[in-house]
Amino acid sequence: MVFSYNWLQSFFRKKLPKPEKLAELLTMKAFEVEEIKKINRDWVLDIDVLPNRAGDCFSHLGVAREISAILDLKLQTSFPDLKAKEDKNLKAKDFISIDVKSQKDCPRYTARVISDVKVGSSPEWIKTRLKVCGLRPINNIVDIANYVMLETGQPLHAFDGKKLEGGKIIVRFAKNREKIITLDEEKYDLDENVLVIADAKKPVAVAGIKGGKIPEIDKKTKIVVLESANFRPRTIRKSSKKLGLKTDASLRFEHGIDPNLTKVAINRAADLIQRISGGKILQDLIDFYPKKVFSKRIKLDLDYVERLLGVKISRKEILGILKRLKFKITETPALLKTKGIIMVEAPTARLDISIPEDLIEEIGRIYGYQKIPSLFPTAVLIPPKRNLDIFWEDTAKSVLKGAGFTEVYNYSFIGEKEAKLFNYKKSEIITVENPVSLEQKYLRPSLIPNLLKNIKENFKYSDEIKIFELGEIFALQKSKITQKYMLSGAISGDSFYQTKGAVDLLLNKLGISNIWYNSYRPTPEQSEISIWQPKKCAEIKVNRREIGFLGEISSKILDELKLNAFKIVVFDIDFEKLKALTSEEQNFKPISPYPAAIRDLAILVPREILVREVLNKIEVAGGDLIRDVDLFDIYEGENLPEGKKNLAFHIVYQSETRTLSSKEIEKTHQKIINILEKNPDWEVRK
Repeated sequence: MVFSYNWLQSFFRKKLPKPEKLAELLTMKAFEVEEIKKINRDWVLDIDVLPNRAGDCFSHLGVAREISAILDLKLQTSFPDLKAKEDKNLKAKDFISIDVKSQKDCPRYTARVISDVKVGSSPEWIKTRLKVCGLRPINNIVDIANYVMLETGQPLHAFDGKKLEGGKIIVRFAKNREKIITLDEEKYDLDENVLVIADAKKPVAVAGIKGGKIPEIDKKTKIVVLESANFRPRTIRKSSKKLGLKTDASLRFEHGIDPNLTKVAINRAADLIQRISGGKILQDLIDFYPKKVFSKRIKLDLDYVERLLGVKISRKEILGILKRLKFKITETPALLKTKGIIMVEAPTARLDISIPEDLIEEIGRIYGYQKIPSLFPTAVLIPPKRNLDIFWEDTAKSVLKGAGFTEVYNYSFIGEKEAKLFNYKKSEIITVENPVSLEQKYLRPSLIPNLLKNIKENFKYSDEIKIFELGEIFALQKSKITQKYMLSGAISGDSFYQTKGAVDLLLNKLGISNIWYNSYRPTPEQSEISIWQPKKCAEIKVNRREIGFLGEISSKILDELKLNAFKIVVFDIDFEKLKALTSEEQNFKPISPYPAAIRDLAILVPREILVREVLNKIEVAGGDLIRDVDLFDIYEGENLPEGKKNLAFHIVYQSETRTLSSKEIEKTHQKIINILEKNPDWEVRK
């Protein structure tokens, strides 16, 4: 927006700073001054007014108010309270009537009638100021309307009263295919989305944008009908875009204007017309204003001002700044009892002020952001409470991913086919009332069915699959729905001991020791419905408490899933039980500085013998000299006696206090062999 320096100066008695200094102050406090240039004997300031301040600062008076607040100068103007000198012999309502069809789109319409005007050239001071601001002088009536718009921010329009059919002004939406020729003699096709000002027969102006050619002011005009209206911003924006027509008036209306400004502006314009053109102002202001807009009242906590700005500003200075900005301060007895609380009444022109933070921004702006020191914020940092559930979930996932597993995410449902295959009783599983499909008929009672489906799908790409899932399962117990968090994983291939190793690794990393695996042998009745392959399943125990199962999936289930060409080993752990046993404490065992020696040992045992039984005997016999024992092979097949299997172990010998001699190692190794061979069915293979 372009502003005249001399015009701004007219609002003050004291001399304003030079244009360059004034531009610097405005840039520092409120706006951005993009250009300063001299025209005739005046300076022009091109000020970039941000959209939130369009309601009060798209005018010389609005910018003068800002200068008044910034420089703490008294604003000298009487016209906001101006009362027009009316001719009591004539009444405006006898010449014109107002009918607003859409109150939402035109919340206020104010009009005055001025008779006996003499249309001619404007005084030089008006023409000069209009030219400086980029407007072309036309005649005294039109020029005054434009002058008051630039001065107050309220667009005005003047009609020739005798050219309005039926003495009516109707605010309505255009009819489809209606047309209008505007003042610049451009023709526009209208439709029902364009708001217009019409007389009894036709549109005479595009509301809030541009006047029509027919009722324009010319040298023959004697009766002027002045319009000062307020329109809904969205309506004007849509009309402007539809017609491709932008004007100074539409720019202001699109951003929103104070409805209470219409009366101030029309009285100012009427007074100027009366003084300059010698007209008579008819009695009574015609004012359609059904829903009045009042000042917003905002409660402001002065302590909050300090907390938000980061600097202490005295109460006296805060009140002074607010008063300079034309805010009213109310301190009722109730508020006086509450220290540091004031009630602030914002002018209706300040459409951008609605919450305490808006007021604090204004205080900081006028006080000067450059006066606020740069300091680190002072605050009490409270560390968030640690969520152990998430911590142990993430730890378990990280361990399994490190062991080569891939995490999967499945829907929490299974279908009828899985329910029958895994022998789930209808009384123990939960039916979904409105399932998306038959494959999602029940809430899953286990993670295993969907893991097997994942393996089946991925066998298309690889036969070496290691996956796991951590999620909820659901069951019905005594007519109540129960939920449980489970951790399940699956490995394809003959991988029982590989899976067991992954479980051992997981439990050790979670700080769990005293792990035990008990052979799980279901009763004959359970065998028929068990998902586990007979004699290839174990209970996972910690401190003799069962936390889950580890085993090979039944060949019957694999046949049904058409996975019979493979073996699949699964672990299924109750994660709630697991979390209760976890610990971040780890037993430290120093690395021995002395060399280790490895000996291999193969033993032939009956098939029903558990590996754990053999391991226990090796560890007891070797004592402190055994650092580790690893099972690296199990063989059952050709060249072995019937009913036998071959177990092969790596035995690591190492002392923490000395280097072991060959004799010590051989002696201990032989001791282990002797103890193993005490069982007549066991044979150490040499």
